[in-house]
Amino acid sequence: MLFAFNSPAAAQDADELAKQLSNPVASLISVPMQLNYDDWESGGSRTFLNVQPVVPISIGEDWNLISRTIVPLVYQEDLFPGAGSQFGTGDVTQSLFFSPKKPTAGGWIWGVGPALMLPTASDDLLGTGKWGAGPTAVVLRQTEGGWTYGALVNHIWSFSGDSDRDDVNSTFMQPFLSRGLGQGRTVTVNFESSYNWEGEQWTVPVNVGYSKVSKIGGQLVSYYGGARYYLDAPDGGPDWGLRFVFTLLYPK
Repeated sequence: MLFAFNSPAAAQDADELAKQLSNPVASLISVPMQLNYDDWESGGSRTFLNVQPVVPISIGEDWNLISRTIVPLVYQEDLFPGAGSQFGTGDVTQSLFFSPKKPTAGGWIWGVGPALMLPTASDDLLGTGKWGAGPTAVVLRQTEGGWTYGALVNHIWSFSGDSDRDDVNSTFMQPFLSRGLGQGRTVTVNFESSYNWEGEQWTVPVNVGYSKVSKIGGQLVSYYGGARYYLDAPDGGPDWGLRFVFTLLYPK
């Protein structure tokens, strides 16, 4: 059975969890399962499920280490002429953020650390065939009025792997803005922009979505649904998409 947060105290708890979900380096264990669908101008499509566990680890009185892992499971077909279809795992991305437990005097929350790319793709067309690494950082601010705004960035260079595959030299930038609506509800907009320095090509989707914190029995969860439009992409690449996220929450 599905239970909502009906009492005032429970609604406040839901709002607090929704606020933590808007913070990529919050001290909250969560397991988002993010289902995406992209429609391509070439006539193809790509459906992928990102399993993204987030685990905070206390490393003293003042600091947390936040582990964020992205494990993709992908099905794609006809992304370019003669490509056919592929199904399997993509490359795993592992990020680690060292983040102060308390915001700055100005209310800013931040974290920095390394990002790693692992060549775990089960098919050449599902990954890069390269090991990669680089820096990652996030900065954000959350207001008493329910707003969260900030940005997450990383840059990954390849340093090893299949010598016959193209090198990876990619910047990812995700400015984000969200507004809490009360009772665990949140609306969000972000730009998951990436720039391929080897191909000199931007990919810029804008995502808009709505989420709600709720319960299934005794398990806290969050539901998200949204859509995206690509402001820029490679020729024949994606032009619109959908996203649905189911997140298991484990507050302390």
